[in-house]
Amino acid sequence: MSRQRLGQHFLHDLGWRKRILATLPLAANQTWIEIGPGHGEMTQLLVGEDRRVIVIETDQRLAEGLGAARDTDPAKWHGLEVVTADVLATNIGDLAAGAIHVYGNLPYYITSPILHHLFRWAARIASIHIVIQLEVAERIAAHPNVRDYGYLSVLCQFYARPKITVRIPPGAFRPPPKVTSALVGMTLPGAQASLNIAGEANEKHFLEFVQTCFSQKRKTLRNNLLPIATDKKIHEALAAIALRPDVRAEQLTLAQFAALFSQLA
Repeated sequence: MSRQRLGQHFLHDLGWRKRILATLPLAANQTWIEIGPGHGEMTQLLVGEDRRVIVIETDQRLAEGLGAARDTDPAKWHGLEVVTADVLATNIGDLAAGAIHVYGNLPYYITSPILHHLFRWAARIASIHIVIQLEVAERIAAHPNVRDYGYLSVLCQFYARPKITVRIPPGAFRPPPKVTSALVGMTLPGAQASLNIAGEANEKHFLEFVQTCFSQKRKTLRNNLLPIATDKKIHEALAAIALRPDVRAEQLTLAQFAALFSQLA
């Protein structure tokens, strides 16, 4: 049974699970972390080939069910480890050494907080694959001058290279959600590697700056930046990187955000 307060929609359809599996960069001896495994719908396809699969499940009933299944048939579930915890309170870096791949069927209402949390370990994560609401997936993958482009786009593309790989209808889930879903695949690193913004403090300040740039999307970038700089300083910074005075945040590339951040720092 699904618990609606946890946003649980289980991917029961085997055909859709196999389509998702075909997009994942599976190889022997990898370490995968699965967020919200449910009854193990995808977990049973991830295990094998000496992979280490660590599942993080906040619902104790479901976590106990997976642990019992593993103990009953250890050969089928070889390599499975069950962590009963809230992913947002879990230190991902403590779970495994070396490179990590992440898969998750995420509760739609906390997609953004989970991504923020995962990106704290971006240097350790090789790829992220998440099933989320299509509308949010389109925001993550959006590019400048597209309506969906915003802070979430910049955040994800700063750390990773996202791509919508599969669109999934409501009927693939039990219970079915009210919206279409999508699998977003992200390969790390993203634009960060070429932007010369390194270190936790620098990354934090840069992303706060981008949030300020998008604080009111209908306003020009100059208006949004007035709380942190004078109009004269903003005008000079825009001119220094050849941007129009009336430019809006949704028109800037990540490289332009980084250049503007450097000018105003």
